[in-house]
Amino acid sequence: MTGYGDAHLHADGVSVSVEIRSVNNRYFKLTVRGNELFSGIESQIEALARKHINRGTITINLRVKTDATADKYRIDTDVLQSYVQQIHQLGSQIGISETPHWDSVLQLPGVVQENTDNDDEQFNAWPVIEKTVQTALEKFDTMRQHEGETTTVDLRENLATIAKYLEQIEAKTPNVVAGYRDRMTERVNKVLEEFDVTVDPSTLLREVAIFTDRVNISEEVVRLKSHLQQFETFLTQKESTGRKLDFLTQELFRETNTIGSKANDAEIAKAVVEMKTAIEKIREQVQNIE
Repeated sequence: MTGYGDAHLHADGVSVSVEIRSVNNRYFKLTVRGNELFSGIESQIEALARKHINRGTITINLRVKTDATADKYRIDTDVLQSYVQQIHQLGSQIGISETPHWDSVLQLPGVVQENTDNDDEQFNAWPVIEKTVQTALEKFDTMRQHEGETTTVDLRENLATIAKYLEQIEAKTPNVVAGYRDRMTERVNKVLEEFDVTVDPSTLLREVAIFTDRVNISEEVVRLKSHLQQFETFLTQKESTGRKLDFLTQELFRETNTIGSKANDAEIAKAVVEMKTAIEKIREQVQNIE
């Protein structure tokens, strides 16, 4: 399901910004982007995300900034002494005896270095990161809930369309079977008469019944009605039902397609086209449901 959520927090000397985006995917695929220094906590962020998201292509943008403190930096005395020695040597050569300014010396490359203990920094920043990610996920959930409510309304409209045309098909089912049986009987009798062949009436009826059964769509109608009821039941459930609805949508299409293939009737064919159109809309909408 598509969604978006963001959060920002500054606490305990750590500033964190989190942005979460997702697009449709049948499976769970997560990418965490941000500071390389904090790449080691991706598994912890994924664990948080999986508590809220079951499927989709999710991108989490993470930005972490820690406040500068004195103990974050150190002076490399070897580098500093080398600079000072070279400065004095150069001063002696060109006749300058002034002492170099410390603020200038400290800005020379390599003199002041940052202490980079990734493990400690990740450990200290994690509580703030966790809280920020959690807040962003809650906003993400809220947006998806609103979108889900809208999607549910659309799904029910399409289900109602399918049910309406299925009712029309069900009403015509007996006539389709009877009409096919009558046409088949008439055709067989005509052929028998043409070739002057006599067939036992019971045998003829049995053979016609076998062929007639091929256009009987009663079972498909019953299964379709059952699938529609199941679909409605899943829509009212709280837990993740996206994959179940995806499967039911495939079954709706399969049964509807079978009806179109078996029933040799113009009105039923029109109804099948309308049902397939509604099912295709459902197929697209279901991809946006967990």
